[in-house]
Order: sequence, then structure tokens, then C-alpha cells
Amino acid sequence: MKPRDTLPTGQEKVKAVRTMFDAIAPRYDLLNRILTFGMDTGWRRKTVADLGLPPGSLVLDLACGTGDFCNDLAAAGLRSVGFDNSAGMLSAATTAAPLVLADALKLPVQDASADGITCGFALRNVADLGSFFGEVARVVRPGGRIGLLEVAEPRWRPARVVHGMYFRKVVPLIGGLLSDRAAYRYLPASTAYLPEPADMLAMLRASGFPDARRQLLFMGAAQLITGTRA
Repeated sequence: MKPRDTLPTGQEKVKAVRTMFDAIAPRYDLLNRILTFGMDTGWRRKTVADLGLPPGSLVLDLACGTGDFCNDLAAAGLRSVGFDNSAGMLSAATTAAPLVLADALKLPVQDASADGITCGFALRNVADLGSFFGEVARVVRPGGRIGLLEVAEPRWRPARVVHGMYFRKVVPLIGGLLSDRAAYRYLPASTAYLPEPADMLAMLRASGFPDARRQLLFMGAAQLITGTRA
């Protein structure tokens, strides 16, 4: 993994991430299915279920990509709107949900206008995680729910070793064969942007989600963070 201080920050990061996702958009969904062995589908469905929102609720999917989460929300009877900073991703979308080209730190929606928020594997891609949590808190109504999926590192040492080899060696190899090798080298390295789990939960609780909790998925290869707006 690259040290965090060698990765782009600020507006340089915003531009780099947008350019990268524009480039890999055509095969992004295919790579997700291959690289997670199809488990990403189940993780998203669990996230939607854990929101616990009644049918008809409005959920904003941030960093929506091609709209996978929007489709899962619709299948659960929820209304969704997707937001992404990559025009390439939105152009490759496979959802009927409304999609908006927008920065997740400056959402073009009113305060307390959403019943819920989802976000899949993008916490490490925003320019400032604290500002992201603040914006999420702004747009979610009191009692609304959030479900944030992100990569993680297994606690059990043998699983951590295997996961590290796969994530940092195999993922760039397969990504390079089917898409863009540089992008799929960056994606594992970008985990360096994530705070320690306890610190990330503390940030989220301070932003207005006092019951924020973290669940590990598939032996700790992924994490699901949920919370209720105070």
C-alpha cells in the first residue's frame, strides 16, 4: 500500500478520482462482480434491508456509479435518486432512477429532505470525510437512516494475509487485464485514506448519528456502517 502522503489530496484528489472513474466506467460493474465473486450484490441488499425504511421512502445513493444501489432500493419498494461526480459513470448507468451529476460534499438538495442515504465503497474517495458526514447529516431527516458500505481489513491474521495478497496483487492484475491497471492499483492503495474504525465511528456520531455502528462482512473484507439521524 502507498503511504497516505503520496496519494492525492484536496482538489487534486477530486480530479484524479473523477478521471479514473470516467475511464473505468464501461467495465466497472463487470469487475465488481468478478473481484468480489458476486458478493457485492448481497452486501448491497443487506445494506438496503438494514436501513429498515418503509416502502416509498426516499433514499439518496451517493457515489451511485452505474446505479446498482438504486436498483436494489427500487426492488425493496424504496424511491431513490443517485448522485455521482463522474459523468462517465452516469453515462454507463443501468438504472431507471433519476441521476444527478454532483459533488457528494455539496448536494443540490434541501435540508432534512431524505429518509435515508446509501453509499457503496466511496468513503475513501471523497475529498474530506468529515465534510461528507456533515453533508449526509444535513440532508437526512431526524429518524432517517444511513447505510455506508466500504472495504475493510480482516481481523483474523491468516485471513488478513490472504486478503492483503488478493487485494493488492490479484485485483490490479485482473483490473489491468479487463480495464485500467493504474486505476485498480489505486483502489487498494486508497484504503490509506480511511481513518481507524473507532475514529470513523466517532466522526459519524459527532456529525449527528449517535447510534452509528459497524458490521464486518465476509470475514472482515468489507464493512457496513449504519446509523440513525438524531
